[in-house]
Amino acid sequence: MESKIYLYKTISWRVLGTLDTLLLSWLITGNLGAGLQIGIADALVKMVLYYTHERLWHGHYLHRPDRRHILKSISWRIVGTISTIILAYMIWGEGWASLQIGGAETVTKMILYYFHEKLWFRFYRR
Repeated sequence: MESKIYLYKTISWRVLGTLDTLLLSWLITGNLGAGLQIGIADALVKMVLYYTHERLWHGHYLHRPDRRHILKSISWRIVGTISTIILAYMIWGEGWASLQIGGAETVTKMILYYFHEKLWFRFYRR
């Protein structure tokens, strides 16, 4: 049962995260095609990374759930930002735009992920 929860959580986050990456990539590059390519590649890579991240965090509980959410958000954002910068550079080929996408994503996704994690934690306490 826990594996299904991780899978559903992975999918819900990936949909939200992909929309964010696609929009940011499109706005920063000014190219919808590049935004779509970066968003799709990012979704595929991050589904694997996110699932792995969830499994690594399983069983790590802190006395205060908010601290857990914050630490987990930070660790995921580091992995996520680095992978997005690399993918954006591989697809768009422009270092500055890749860094801008990664930087913007750091802000938007930290906020989105915190609330996503908090919502899932509320519904599924271990």
